[in-house]
This record gives sequence, C-alpha cells and structure tokens, in this order.
Amino acid sequence: MAGVSKACCSLPPVVSQGYEPKGEYKTIAGLKTYVTGPADATKALLVVFDIFGFFPQTLQGSDILSTSDADNKYRVFIPDFFEGEPCDISVVPPKTDEQKQYLSNFLSTKAAPAKAVSRIPAIVEEANKLSPSGSFQWGILGYCWGAKVASLTCGEDSQKTFKAAAQVHPSFMDPEEAKKVGVPMALLPSKDEDPATIQAYADNLTVPKLVETYSDMVHGWMAARANLEDPEVRKQYQRGYQTLLGFFRAHL
Repeated sequence: MAGVSKACCSLPPVVSQGYEPKGEYKTIAGLKTYVTGPADATKALLVVFDIFGFFPQTLQGSDILSTSDADNKYRVFIPDFFEGEPCDISVVPPKTDEQKQYLSNFLSTKAAPAKAVSRIPAIVEEANKLSPSGSFQWGILGYCWGAKVASLTCGEDSQKTFKAAAQVHPSFMDPEEAKKVGVPMALLPSKDEDPATIQAYADNLTVPKLVETYSDMVHGWMAARANLEDPEVRKQYQRGYQTLLGFFRAHL
C-alpha cells in the first residue's frame, strides 16, 4: 500500500522474558485500563486485547507503539473488558470436551463482542480527559477477538471517533462487515487465518487498506501467544509493530 513507510520508526529491543511494563493502570469508565505513552501526546490508540487479557507480550507491544515513532507519540489505552477474568490460555487450543465447553461458554458470555463495543464510547469520553487538548485523535487496534471488536466499532461510529483501525491475527471475520467500515484499515493475518476470508474482507473494504500476511507465524504471534524466545517470532513481532506504526503514521 502506497504511503506507508516501514522505515519511519526506531523500535527498542524486544524483551523475550521478564518484561517490565512502562505504563500504569487507571480506572477508566469503570474498567481497569493499562495506560502508556507520553502525557503530552495528542493522538491515542485504543487497544483491544485478545481473550487472554493483560499479557506481557501485549503490554510490550503497546509500549512500543506509544513512543517508537519520534514524530507521532501515542497515549495507549487497554481496557479490561473481562474485568479480571480473562480466558485461561492453557485451554487454547482445547484438547478435551471440558476445555471446549469452557472456551465456548467464555466466548458466548464474557467475550460477546457487542458488549465490548457498547462500552467504547464511555471509555473514549473519559480517556479524553487525559488529553492536553481535551480530546485525542483516535485509532483502534484489536488482536484476535479484539479485532472483531475493532471491525464492528468501525462500522458504527467510526467517523466520529476513530480515524484509522488495525486488526492483528483477526478472528470471527465477516466480510460483510467490511462494507460498513468507514476508516483506513490494516489487516495483519497469520498462517492460521483463512486466506479466502481475509481476501473477501479486504475486497469489500472501500477505504484505504493494508493487508500483510505473516505466513510463518501462528495465530497470536503479536499478543499473548507470542513466543519471544524464538528469534524468528521476535523478528516478525518487531516487523508487525513496525508495520502498524507506519500505517498509523500515514492515516492518524
């Protein structure tokens, strides 16, 4: 996609184990929220995590996004939509009937995307109080389940709230949703997403788009399931965040 510079930013070294987050937790719209990035930033990213919640790999990614572009600093917000009870990562992929039932129940109750979408306006409104000007210029980024939330959100009130959006190793994709998306959209699928569904979604987008497939990476390589001790995963993790920074620089 033209206009996206992958050389725009200088990423810090990725920490493979024992990452210490640079941000802090605040209560925003009633939800525990990880907040990182400079207090004087005028742009913000709402990050919607995967079903596993506040994992070090996801927090490190948000810290990278917040300050790695010298010309575009971001205040990043990750709300805890699961209110302290994320999915147990040990059940994915499920190996027993009991684990399958647990995962199905979690996805149909706590992880109902529409519930998260309904809470976003209040989160944005309260987070804007931390902006030096009283209102940020917003982008949204979702991983896996969070990508579905980002897709739905950008088909509703995106023109008023979000100026750009990204979906990383997206799940539950519906190509029909793409027809309603009103802002530039980036898609970063792994080898585990269905290529035909990704292509159909991308084809239905009527906005500027970026599609970059990480064909050697497993679903979750930029969030909770990232094995950063693997040199190749670490490399592609960095590449993915470099790509996101270039995309948001171009469109936010």
